[in-house]
Amino acid sequence: MSAIDILILSNGPGEITTWVRPVVQALRQQLGSDCAARSTKGDRAQVRISVILSPCPNASGKEAAIAQSYPEVDRVQAAEHFWQFLLTGKTAANWDWRKHGVVLFLGGDQFFPVVIGKRLGYRTVIYAEWDARWYRWIDRFGVMKAELISRIPAKYAHKFTVVGDLMATAASHCLAQTEDYFKAKQYKQLIGLLPGSKPAKLTQGVPLALAIAQHIHAQKPETEFVIPVAPTLDLETLAQFAHPQFNSMIEHLGGVSAELITTEARPFLKTNSGLRIKLETRFPAYDLLAECSLCLTTVGANTAELGALAVPMIVLLPTQQLDAMRAWDGLPGLLANLPVVGSSMAKTINWLALRRLGLLAWPNIWAKSEVVPELVGNLQPHAVAELALDYLNHPEKLAAMREQLRHIRGESGAAQKLASIVKEVID
Repeated sequence: MSAIDILILSNGPGEITTWVRPVVQALRQQLGSDCAARSTKGDRAQVRISVILSPCPNASGKEAAIAQSYPEVDRVQAAEHFWQFLLTGKTAANWDWRKHGVVLFLGGDQFFPVVIGKRLGYRTVIYAEWDARWYRWIDRFGVMKAELISRIPAKYAHKFTVVGDLMATAASHCLAQTEDYFKAKQYKQLIGLLPGSKPAKLTQGVPLALAIAQHIHAQKPETEFVIPVAPTLDLETLAQFAHPQFNSMIEHLGGVSAELITTEARPFLKTNSGLRIKLETRFPAYDLLAECSLCLTTVGANTAELGALAVPMIVLLPTQQLDAMRAWDGLPGLLANLPVVGSSMAKTINWLALRRLGLLAWPNIWAKSEVVPELVGNLQPHAVAELALDYLNHPEKLAAMREQLRHIRGESGAAQKLASIVKEVID
């Protein structure tokens, strides 16, 4: 095999952590162990993996650093340089490109691999969840479900292969361990709090989570709490959302504030009543999530990971501050972030969107029914806490939810199947 480049196009934090990460691992596994160590002299002589990010309204600015931290990846370009690359074909660091290669789409606009593949003379592969576009000019597709292929003209169907759901299989490497863990260990009362990673969610999510935790702890003092901190978020920034000086929403969501304590072995948030909420900075902390009896989470890729781990959850989307929700794609996102009028536009857009919302959590989307509770609206901490306590006090309800999640989660191996498609294209 001649030396090749694999160029991965991606964008947001969810795609980088739940799509790119397992796929680059699978690519290295299938393309030879000689490519496994970045520090070895002569490594990557045959296969070089590059990641180029495109702009995303949900981005934190740390996506490039996260991608660069993956040992399977050779080089990364941040989103701010994307348009120059798309228009001119030159990266900010003036990368060289090998004669043969593959452009692999893992997030962004499906038109990008058409343009970039044509310019570089590379074959193109797209991972498609819900829609497949530009199939006349794309070489291969790995799709989430067979239903997508049924909408494609028959003469292009040979380009499509069902690989499964990458988000559902992002945590698959630890599922075998957790299955044994569940059988051997009696669940302890550990509650996971996942308020999000972006300011639009954290502004409401952090004070709501703190107030809920305090209500639960008042009735069940033995209960412990942990926040698995997103890799795009540092502890000091997280702590600001728990401080009334920086977050005025605290008084509207239960009035529970907290301070960051880092002087002990593990950092934690200490609420104004003395409750300690542990902070886990390892990522991905699947083993910790697997220990949770219940998680309280915002919407997003984390619901897919919890579903893949079969961890019971309650999904929360508070709407006390409608103008804070501005992370929409396309035209709605542009309007919601306009100067001066952006706040009013955001309120209007979110009011209209919330009236039309269907299922929000990925396990519910997969099952096409509400397997895990979804709470949307002017959420009150004590009401959410009472629902959580009902589950905690009735372990048979948690067991039933866990069993349903095991039943509906996607098949493992999507990353390996997608890597196999890339290998076929290379061969």
